[in-house]
Amino acid sequence: MIISKTPFRVSLFGGGTDYPVFYREHGGCAISMAIDKYCYINVRYLPPFFDYNYRIRYTEQECCSDFNEIQHPSVRECIRYVGESKGLEIQHNADVPARSGLGSSSTFTVGLLNCLNGLSGRISGKDNLASSAIHVEQNMIKENVGSQDQIAAAFGGLNKIEFRRDDSYSVNAMTLESSFIDEMEKSFLLVFTGFQRMASDIAEEQIRKTPSKQKELLAIRDIAEEATELLSHSSKSVKELGALLKRQWEIKRTLTSKVSTDRIDEIYQAGMSAGAYGGKLLGAGGGGFMLFLAERERHGKILEALGGLVHVPFKIDNAGSQVIYYTPAQVDW
Repeated sequence: MIISKTPFRVSLFGGGTDYPVFYREHGGCAISMAIDKYCYINVRYLPPFFDYNYRIRYTEQECCSDFNEIQHPSVRECIRYVGESKGLEIQHNADVPARSGLGSSSTFTVGLLNCLNGLSGRISGKDNLASSAIHVEQNMIKENVGSQDQIAAAFGGLNKIEFRRDDSYSVNAMTLESSFIDEMEKSFLLVFTGFQRMASDIAEEQIRKTPSKQKELLAIRDIAEEATELLSHSSKSVKELGALLKRQWEIKRTLTSKVSTDRIDEIYQAGMSAGAYGGKLLGAGGGGFMLFLAERERHGKILEALGGLVHVPFKIDNAGSQVIYYTPAQVDW
């Protein structure tokens, strides 16, 4: 049996420039951080006492004889990718809901690949793990996903990720003073809007409209570079960081009509009016989690203005995807 623990992520800057359709022409840049909310994947070889070979438990339960019959696309294609031929039992648990803007589908894929590699005796380096997850999602499942979520889940930490035109990328850890990291973590306010969405459907429209939104996406990439400069400056402040989040959100919500809704706009305006420096909806849009940046003293007033939305405190995770438990099979089935 093997269990992996993989962090979800909060994308701060540059979202949208991590899609191949954009960075293969212009190059992309994102600032993303893994957080201490996790996806847990438990995998073991299935004992041969059943009339099926695969048992998968997530929000649904599947029992199949052939892995090609598996309905969960990531499970099916990860098994195909690693070439595992033995029967498997796979169970998923998570700290936060799926389809909520925290990169859950990529976090799942990274965690599952980590388990399947480990079960076969292979060690997953962070770069290999991220690149494999990108390949599975973009080329095998053919989902409309970018390339930052897999990297954030595999590497952990607060990073500037640069995407090159040749599909390569670099991951640069942002080395900030511990005092500023503490101030930043205390200033973030993550709230759940209360409704979920299919990110792939929203991303499909954004990808389709990318050729007509070059100006906006280049501006988002430039803001990510501004944020990098700000964070590397000795006089950086949370207030300035919030202002950049605000500018970015104002651009992002114009990329497609599906990014925001009247309700999301109401939530955002309520938070800003109650004293937030800035904020943004996380992920592709349409729902899920919203992030605000504000002085800690204002958090109570902001949450009151948001009418009781669920608040999720978090800190930065620096470990990335890990195998946290492993024991060899006691019987060679």
